[in-house]
Amino acid sequence: MGEGTWHVVWTVLMMTAFIGIVAWAWSSRRRKDFEEAARLPLEEEEQRGPESTPEDEESR
Repeated sequence: MGEGTWHVVWTVLMMTAFIGIVAWAWSSRRRKDFEEAARLPLEEEEQRGPESTPEDEESR
């Protein structure tokens, strides 16, 4: 096999890996996990409370 053949094989493998990752990320089974992860910053803010300041967080 020549060098050009290895480039083609490598490109096809990487494209297949990319398509697999995209399919995994957009699958309906992952939707719940990603929605929970998207709400994490808001939930942390609610737990901390609106009256706390960044200085309060540093002292903990």
